[in-house]
Amino acid sequence: MTPGGSMLRLAGAFNSVVMAAAGLPVVGSRIRSFIAPITYIGRRSGRTITLPVGYRLSGDTVTIRVGVPDQKTWWRNFLGEGAPMSIQLEEKRTGHAVAHRDERGRVEVVLQLDPA
Repeated sequence: MTPGGSMLRLAGAFNSVVMAAAGLPVVGSRIRSFIAPITYIGRRSGRTITLPVGYRLSGDTVTIRVGVPDQKTWWRNFLGEGAPMSIQLEEKRTGHAVAHRDERGRVEVVLQLDPA
């Protein structure tokens, strides 16, 4: 087993736990205030991918800071011109997301939501 393979399994298990906890009646609303599932189409695979991310909402703009971006690949789907993305807030919202990497290597994905 490769170290990357075990990390992917660990990340998948963690994501499953977070998604399940977000659906719980008592703690779910707290979790959903800063973690929400995003859905997008993989640029290479063409598969629909859903995963939980930490986010900050300001008006119609959602900012997602990518922790340890060199160990993750999902955000690369949004480099350059970006791509469509949806996020499950109180309701499902769609928009266009673009990833930016700064001079220090930090990555943010900015999702501009379509009008409600």
